[in-house]
Amino acid sequence: MIRDDAEALRTAAGLAEEFRPGASGRDARRELPRAELDRLTATGLLAVTVPAEHGGADVSAVTLAEVFRLLASADASLAQIPQSHFAYVNVLRQQGSPEQRAFFFAEVLAGRRFGNAQSEAGTKHLQDIRTRLVAAGDGSYRLTGVKNYSTGALFADWIPVLARADDELLHVAYVPADAPGLTVTDDWDGMGQRTTASGTVELADVVVPAAHVVPHHLTFTGPQLHGALAQLLHAAIDAGIAAGALAEAVGFVTTRSRPWFESGYETAAEDPLLVQRFGELALRHRAADALLATAARAVDTARAALDDDSAAEASIAVAAAKAYTGSTALEIADALFEVSGTRAALDGLNLHRHWRDARTHTLHDPARWKIQHLGRYVLNGTRPPRHGLL
Repeated sequence: MIRDDAEALRTAAGLAEEFRPGASGRDARRELPRAELDRLTATGLLAVTVPAEHGGADVSAVTLAEVFRLLASADASLAQIPQSHFAYVNVLRQQGSPEQRAFFFAEVLAGRRFGNAQSEAGTKHLQDIRTRLVAAGDGSYRLTGVKNYSTGALFADWIPVLARADDELLHVAYVPADAPGLTVTDDWDGMGQRTTASGTVELADVVVPAAHVVPHHLTFTGPQLHGALAQLLHAAIDAGIAAGALAEAVGFVTTRSRPWFESGYETAAEDPLLVQRFGELALRHRAADALLATAARAVDTARAALDDDSAAEASIAVAAAKAYTGSTALEIADALFEVSGTRAALDGLNLHRHWRDARTHTLHDPARWKIQHLGRYVLNGTRPPRHGLL
């Protein structure tokens, strides 16, 4: 059990150092990090957002974002796996009944993991959810559909499934991973975040008791932080990728790179042009971390006094952080090769994993729409929409 924010941060920092040495090899071999995820779970870190009244540490958004940033700086795939876990713990916090919160928070405190079965391929758009939750005569439900990009499902004890009921409203059904009719296939073959096992979940008439169904649609009828919290963790992962790539670049240039012959210096690290470029990259990195921290504080502020204005400010702050951390991760992961030289491109070094991870992760949702909402907010005072992606 982790008891407070300080312990959560110490634990995350320690785990990052444990996981960093093997990250490149796991990526190169596409070796799923089961042992590492079990180690992460055993520390109690996945339970740190359980409310205090249920026995959890109830850490701040600032702390949670830093936990994800630290883990992603070591292994972006490993950090991605529990992102949905925390999002669906938050769903229970917002819309779960007292009985549901008591049951599922106890599960989380006992080390149970949530996956996700949310996105669907081949539909008209992201919110065209076709998975059906049909009421049965005995008071239970039947769940049928196919989900893609189901990060965490392969490693989960419970798989939250986003589905539409007979009234077309969105619900989340929490389904045990061994439920009859549920199949998880590890068919993820993305160029980046190779070891997240973000594959396919198939649901064939899966029985779900009413006690495991949460009315997620109610989250969006008033001020909410569901989207802000989920997107904050994505931003933290991008910031972590940037940090990991910058550290890799520093290590390579100071130990392996040769100076350019025209520089007149004995080492590459003394080259003033490289010094300038590293200064520019460090500036981007610091700005990304600062925006992430600002966004996390905005989420904490809104949580303490939630209304339309505080929720809007949190969403906009997170949107700004997400847009900036994403571009920063891409720039630094690309610049790693620019500053390191030809040898850095050797496939055996696997330095390209940082760019592959950044490019793959930043495709979750388009930054251009976050910039749009930011512009509308600052120019016209238009609050962002409540659709769960801001």
